[in-house]
Parts: sequence; structure tokens; C-alpha cells
Amino acid sequence: MASSMVSATLRPEIQYATLAQQGEVAQLGMWVFLATETLFFGALIFTYYIYRLSYPEAIAHASKDAVLWCGSVNLVLLLTSSLTMVLAINAAAQGRAHAAARWLLTTIGLGLCFLAVKGYEYVADYSDHVVPAFNFSLKPGDAPAGELFWVYYFVATGLHAVHVTTGLGLLTYILWRLRQGRISAAYYAPIEVVGLYWSFVDTVWVFLYPTIYLAGRS
Repeated sequence: MASSMVSATLRPEIQYATLAQQGEVAQLGMWVFLATETLFFGALIFTYYIYRLSYPEAIAHASKDAVLWCGSVNLVLLLTSSLTMVLAINAAAQGRAHAAARWLLTTIGLGLCFLAVKGYEYVADYSDHVVPAFNFSLKPGDAPAGELFWVYYFVATGLHAVHVTTGLGLLTYILWRLRQGRISAAYYAPIEVVGLYWSFVDTVWVFLYPTIYLAGRS
């Protein structure tokens, strides 16, 4: 009865005929946006590989100073958050609002842990004098071209952290909508759309992780 009452209050926007159509358009819009983001991060990673091919020894030597355990922990955190995001979507699709809210909170918590580890890593990087233009010094055996690796590192991880922060904001908004009863089994497209974005953020880290933390350790 409760779910039917909630469903009755949900209406599509005036430009859509049905809630299903509204959901399909929202998903299409997110896929188009993610396509542009893929081109953006793809160009960034492609630039890294140009550096890697041009200065293989210098880049490999510099990358050994990246804090491996921080990157590895963050990889586990984001992969786990992908699972909890899927569980939140499934719970919402089945009309289990409380379970969906719990999984969303778990996803938000994992995202915050990711940012905390990344913040700790940035502090360690500063202490290690590997921040280009602010606090950078060559170590014995380092080549000047190795600084290019750290430029890539801070640009790539910084932009990724911005995307993670944006995702956390979206997850918080979806959690609020869920608790307001504006997401139900009849219409859960918003949580699916945010789930697509969050999965993209996780996938980007899967590609950044080997280029940053594994390049000089193979």
C-alpha cells in the first residue's frame, strides 16, 4: 500500500510522457557526459605514455617514490564502493528504501576514506619534496625528466579527487531524495544515473593506478 501511494505521487516532468521515458533520457544524458569525460582522461593518460616512451628510465625511477600502499588501499576502497553502489541500486529497484539508504551511506563512507588516504598521501608527497613548482628537489639518481611524472601524478590524481568529491555530493543528494520518498521501485533512475557516474570514477582509478604506482616496480 505504501509503495503504491508513493508511486501515485511520482509524475514525470511535463516534457516526458512516462517516468520510464524520463529515466531513459537521464541515462542517455549521463552516458554522453561520460563519453566526454573518457576523452578527457584518455588524453591525459595518453600524454603520460608519451612521457613514458620519451623518458622511460627517468619516469620509471621517479614513479618508485609514489606511495604504493596508499594507491593500493584506495583501489580496494573504490572497488568495494562500486559493489555497495550496485547493492544500493538493487535495493531501490526492489522498493527497499532503508536498505538502499544504508548502502548509499556505506558508499559515501568509502569515498570519504578514499579522500582521507589521498590527503595523507599528498602530505607525504610534500614532505618527500616531490611537488613540482612548490616543493620539488631531485634525489640522487633522479633525472630532471622525472619531474614530468610528478606533474602527471598531481594533475591526474587531483582531477580524479575533484570527481570523487562531486560524486559524494551527488550521492548525498540522492540519499536525501530517497529519504524524501522521491525514489522508489516505480522510479529509481536518479540513483542509476549517479551509479553510472560513480562507476566511471572507480574505473578511472583502475587505469590511473598502474600508470602511477606500478610503472617503476615491474
